[in-house]
Amino acid sequence: MLTGKQRSFLRALANDVEPIFQIGKGGLNDNMIIQFNDALEARELVKVSVLKNSLEDTKELCNEAARLTGADVVQVIGKKFVLYKESTKNKVIDLP
Repeated sequence: MLTGKQRSFLRALANDVEPIFQIGKGGLNDNMIIQFNDALEARELVKVSVLKNSLEDTKELCNEAARLTGADVVQVIGKKFVLYKESTKNKVIDLP
């Protein structure tokens, strides 16, 4: 669980990160969760964009992705959300 200070720090880092995943009308699937896990292990911070044709709510998708990957939700703004999960092999981000 992230503290407010840690979440604020990660939000600042996420400003410069481009979304590397897009979720469309198909929603979340097993393959996407595997890719999320791989990206979180490599980067620790991942930004995801939800396309306009998606039938699900962005916040619901974010919470489901976080639950399935074991990640923490950093922020949800509009059609984008950011997830953080500390890497076991490739630690890059030092939280305050």
